[in-house]
Amino acid sequence: MIHHVDNGDSLLPLSIYVDGSCIENRNVGPNTAAGWGFLVVEGDRGLGKGNGKPIHEEAGKVITDSKNKQWIGAEVGSNNTAELSAMVYALKWVITECPNTSVTIRADSMYALRITDGSWKAKENKVLAERSQMMWKEARKICNIDSAHVKAHTGHRWNERADHLAFRAQSNDVAIPLQFWKPGQR
Repeated sequence: MIHHVDNGDSLLPLSIYVDGSCIENRNVGPNTAAGWGFLVVEGDRGLGKGNGKPIHEEAGKVITDSKNKQWIGAEVGSNNTAELSAMVYALKWVITECPNTSVTIRADSMYALRITDGSWKAKENKVLAERSQMMWKEARKICNIDSAHVKAHTGHRWNERADHLAFRAQSNDVAIPLQFWKPGQR
């Protein structure tokens, strides 16, 4: 599922909020439903008050079938594979859109942040982890990109929106349009 909000051409910094969702995150396997989502916000400083202008959002299900052309390396549906998938798709957006400004990827998953930047080593889903690391390195070649941790489920408006997108994707539901959505709504 892809939803374009509006694509601006400004030099304001961009924040990209990424999140993953897996309600049945115990005894996970290839058939466990999981979803990812990300939101690009122009002019946001990461404070969680809803400042800035959303310019793009995207979400989808974690694909675990290696024969599917959209497979990016997840072996199971889980919170971790959903978080890493969100990172991969957000970085793909950065690489294809090549914003001429600084970009900060903000996530509530230290796992996804540290696996992607290479600080931590993956023990599972190594293909997906390698993909996220490769995308991170590629994005760093073309723009000024950094990452930051955001506390989960604390009312941070844009992190809550990324959570909403991921939850709806894993549930096979359409996201509530931004103008009607309120933080905390899943």
